Amino acid sequence: MGCAKILSALRRCKQLDADGDNSTPLSRCLGLVDLTALGVGSTLGLGVYVLAGSVAKTEAGPAVTLSFLVAAIASAFAGLCYAEFAARVPKAGSAYVYSYVSVGEFIAFTIGWNLILEYIIGTASVAKGMANYIDSLCNNTMAITMRKMVPINISFLANYPDFLSFGLVLLITILLCVGVKESTKLNNVFTALNLATVVIVIIAGAIHSDPANWRIKVDDIPEEYRSQAGEGGFMPWGVAGVMAGAAKCFFGFVGFDCVATTGEEAKNPKRDIPLSIVISLAVIFASYFSIATVLTMMWPYYLQDADAPFPHVFTEAGMPVIMWIVTVGAVFALCTSLLGAMFPLPRVLYAMGSDGVLFRPLSMIDARTQTPLLATLLSGLFAATMSAIFNLNQLIDMMSIGTLLAYTIVATSVLILRYEEENIFIMNGINAVPETIFSIVKQTLNLLGLKHPTALSSTIAKCTIGLLFVVALVACALLRWAGGGPGAMCAALLLLALLLVLYRQPRSSVQHLSFKVPLVPLVPYLSVCMNVYLMMQLDYQTWLRFIFWLVIGYAIYFTYGIRNSSLREGKCTTNNNIVNEKQVITKF
Repeated sequence: MGCAKILSALRRCKQLDADGDNSTPLSRCLGLVDLTALGVGSTLGLGVYVLAGSVAKTEAGPAVTLSFLVAAIASAFAGLCYAEFAARVPKAGSAYVYSYVSVGEFIAFTIGWNLILEYIIGTASVAKGMANYIDSLCNNTMAITMRKMVPINISFLANYPDFLSFGLVLLITILLCVGVKESTKLNNVFTALNLATVVIVIIAGAIHSDPANWRIKVDDIPEEYRSQAGEGGFMPWGVAGVMAGAAKCFFGFVGFDCVATTGEEAKNPKRDIPLSIVISLAVIFASYFSIATVLTMMWPYYLQDADAPFPHVFTEAGMPVIMWIVTVGAVFALCTSLLGAMFPLPRVLYAMGSDGVLFRPLSMIDARTQTPLLATLLSGLFAATMSAIFNLNQLIDMMSIGTLLAYTIVATSVLILRYEEENIFIMNGINAVPETIFSIVKQTLNLLGLKHPTALSSTIAKCTIGLLFVVALVACALLRWAGGGPGAMCAALLLLALLLVLYRQPRSSVQHLSFKVPLVPLVPYLSVCMNVYLMMQLDYQTWLRFIFWLVIGYAIYFTYGIRNSSLREGKCTTNNNIVNEKQVITKF
């Protein structure tokens, strides 16, 4: 393939049939309750029992409640963008499909490849955590026995083969192979038990709460804890501690996007998926905020147990019954998290296999169960192997970087579609006159007051969106490694200027959508900035491993995917009709 053909292939966008968007070989059996339970269950896992105590003790103190609020706002921005795309594109594949119809095949493959990494590591890590949690209830009998019988003396692997976590992943894999309807019924039960546990914890904790624990003076802290307790009070480590805690709390909201992978299994995807995303995030935030409030009011923040805060607090408060309820609830929470982490992976593989950018056998659907059987089995076996033999502590950040990049692309795609030219004939019609520097400057601030996008305004918007990502990257890097300063201030002012340019450009009128992101361009703009900021908080080793994973993916794409893509022959789209495809999308 020549260079021109390769560039054209990288930019080609997927076209959806406006008349046949409901046709799918998958089983449409999920309603609003099922989708909401899937979103809540996959997100409200062990984090609700661990994250609040860990962040309170080491990062934010009682202000962990504000950390969860900041994290919820950042997640809500991403969730709103996902909700609009779910209303636009009711297809399986989540951010992969969303980017395919808006920014092109190459970016779509990048996002899909990163989602595969996110869900594999997410599944393996939850299984590992669940196995460790169950083993801890048995006095670590399995770990002690396996270290003696089958030790693994390799630095980047686990200390022993974890057959329990391997079996747990295989069990969930078999459950998903049986059928979506059956697995979601079990997920609904586990999610209900999890929420009931959260309510019991909140009520019991509120009875034994003492607001004085939010006003502890540093002089009242025992000497042995004072060096690690900050300045006392509600915000012991100030605003910086709140933001550092928010960066950790953000990942407690990761998982709601699994709902977006059910576009071909939801009964009414255009209505139910956006609603379930919004409802899920609201329930998750209310749970986290309430849990953090009662936890820090029940017990001083510097005395929290970072690994198992609630069993520790309820034991100290003389409430052993509640302690055991929390323990059992954590097991149910892990079950729902494991199912939620595993559920989206075969759907992404199915979508990429159907498009030909990954191996086509991955798109095979079993006639009886109406599930992507081969994709489910392979992904389950891969995740089970990783959970059994790998030490996942160093890989958790890779899951975060893939998620944040997906969030960023989805927000960017919303902006691109909102500023897309509406009349595709302007480019070839009588209005297609050469632009001058003067006309470009005038349109940059829209001095003519145009109400509908043109080829020029769309181009200016796209260039501005591209600059947004670059400037945000530079600004966040300066904040991360240079501590701010004049450079960061200049970058922040440039970000505001770019926002003003976007705000002045005319936006396309989106009709017949069940959900639209409000306050465009502000909401997706802030989503991009927040996601880039959180990505820059990750260490260089995470970036190196991430780049290595991308190299493997690009090797597959350029040797197989680019030649076998469904858009290459027959269905291939040229650069001249990419805009037309996007017009089809905006009519959904």
